[in-house]
Amino acid sequence: MAEIDISPSKVARIIIRAREIDAKTGRWDTPGDDAEADTILESRPSDATEDELRSYIADLNSDEQASLVAIMWIGRETFTADDLDEAIETAKQEASSPTEDYLLGIPLLSDYLTSGLEALGFNAEELIDDHLK
Repeated sequence: MAEIDISPSKVARIIIRAREIDAKTGRWDTPGDDAEADTILESRPSDATEDELRSYIADLNSDEQASLVAIMWIGRETFTADDLDEAIETAKQEASSPTEDYLLGIPLLSDYLTSGLEALGFNAEELIDDHLK
């Protein structure tokens, strides 16, 4: 298993929150009699999920943040698992905006993090399931 500077459990927690954000969308109503049945999950300004995730990522130390970005890049296939050290160094060197802003601006963040963990030899779904129990 690869050496990362962030607990795989923390990455799993981020994946769970990112999936919750991905599952939400703008208001979508379809014609019909039952208004409740016609509205799907809706992202509302009062929703704390994104704020919580931003805060959680911001509170990680710089090594954890760099590892998190590297995991995402590996999942996105910008780097391979064999290039983990290079990916972490690149993340540290190229950090020009808050990590939480960068990561939350990436579509499919939860998928990339899941794929990155898997590529590094971790069972992402098992880690996620441990958080959901």
